[in-house]
Amino acid sequence: MALDKNDIAKRIAKEVKNGYYVNLGIGIPTLVANYVRTDISVEFQSENGVLGMGPFPFEGEEDADVINAGKQTITTLAGASFFDSAFSFGMIRSQKVDLTILGAMEVSENGDIANWKIPGKMVKGMGGAMDLVASAENIIVAMMHVNKAGESKILKKCSLPLTGVGCVKKVVTELAVLEITSNGFKLLECAPGISVEHIIASTEADLIIEGEIPEMNLN
Repeated sequence: MALDKNDIAKRIAKEVKNGYYVNLGIGIPTLVANYVRTDISVEFQSENGVLGMGPFPFEGEEDADVINAGKQTITTLAGASFFDSAFSFGMIRSQKVDLTILGAMEVSENGDIANWKIPGKMVKGMGGAMDLVASAENIIVAMMHVNKAGESKILKKCSLPLTGVGCVKKVVTELAVLEITSNGFKLLECAPGISVEHIIASTEADLIIEGEIPEMNLN
């Protein structure tokens, strides 16, 4: 069974380690804060100037003044701090962030990412994504493997305008966990109930498959 957005966020939350400073992009990545283990200490950062984001607020408990970079209402944890976006981007550019989790429309086999513009459609702009992909050492992408027409978004070469080149380390989709190596996409895990053959058929890029591929553990 293909994962939903919350399941993708659950799997990515397993990549978050104790003591990490983590930037969460817009979309699926914002859900990751809801699923991080409670026995570890993690600081979530948003480029509009928040350090110490918590899970999403429950309905009726939102504070319209406390938002992330995607203008979504958020909660903050004890000890959270607020500052201007110049300071926030200083943290990003000086590589103080251990892990960046971004959404994407396309990722290529050499780690290129396209996540900010579809030609002909109105967009708000690139926002902080360009700084994040240029500065971050460890980028994990949360995205859908195929579009609504069933066409692969895991590609040999991106067709959309690029945000960054050769920067993505790992991709988690509704079908699989993929690592980007010097030889292309390596299949690490399959979603529960999804066969390797189905993933191959859903992927335009070539996949490196070594041995038995384990199923994702979402617990």
